[in-house]
Amino acid sequence: MNGLPARRLLLVHAHPDDESINNGATMAKYAAEGVHVALVTCTLGEEGEVIPPGLAHLAADRDDTLGVHRVGELADAMAELGVRDHRFLGGPGRYRDSGMMGAPQNHRPEAFWSAEVDEAAAYLVEVMRELRPQVLVTYDPDGGYGHPDHIQAHRVAMRAAELAAETAYRRDLGEPHAVGKIYWNRVPRSVVEEGFARLRATEGASPFPGLASPEDVPGVVADERITAEIDADEAFVAAKAAAMRAHATQIAVDGPFFALSNDLAQPLFTREYYELAEGRPGAPAGSREHDLFAGVEA
Repeated sequence: MNGLPARRLLLVHAHPDDESINNGATMAKYAAEGVHVALVTCTLGEEGEVIPPGLAHLAADRDDTLGVHRVGELADAMAELGVRDHRFLGGPGRYRDSGMMGAPQNHRPEAFWSAEVDEAAAYLVEVMRELRPQVLVTYDPDGGYGHPDHIQAHRVAMRAAELAAETAYRRDLGEPHAVGKIYWNRVPRSVVEEGFARLRATEGASPFPGLASPEDVPGVVADERITAEIDADEAFVAAKAAAMRAHATQIAVDGPFFALSNDLAQPLFTREYYELAEGRPGAPAGSREHDLFAGVEA
């Protein structure tokens, strides 16, 4: 096993900052417990909007150096979470941020949305066969909210898990490995509604000029769809907030709330939720797991 810890977690995300918003507390918790936590990010996030006015020149329609800058932000965020293994799919810059759905950037040859799924998946197969994770976390088929790179990250991650287990596929990429459990990022509707109710109650104290809405939160589903809930210690929630602050071009954090480039406040969730998409549940039917590794062998 190349000296790797007994438990290994792999997360696949579209852009730098997605991991901290969705899974920051989970990553910090497992990293502190000695789990090998690995992150694969599919693009540099070159098309993101820039929040700080002093960094506006980084944007794609100006210097087009935002991607390189966000590599540094991601490294700082991973240091806050205690995660030492973070990689870009195919290497930094192999795939470019595709922009929002319907944007002209979707059709650039180097855009992640334009990538052939099996070709992109091969890069991830190599990572899977090297690290041999028992647990994989990625997006649902809609990518949480319909962003093309999130949808493509889902397709590539699911396909890579399938190919990594095939004994006849690309033995040059390593020995076959079957991921035990695959989770999709989710948020239960009741938690979103409660979070926004709390936000509205303290609206006057928020530095943000407006409020987002529950529809702005990706991956919201009915509560009964949730199969796993990670309730991390306060220190890991603090690490999540610090990691989000590290992505300063994309996120502004204020206490229990944050805003993206639209400057609309939304709750910073201290618990993180998942839906088991593949694998054997580690909790009785109708109850939630509190460990993503529940039911899997080291």
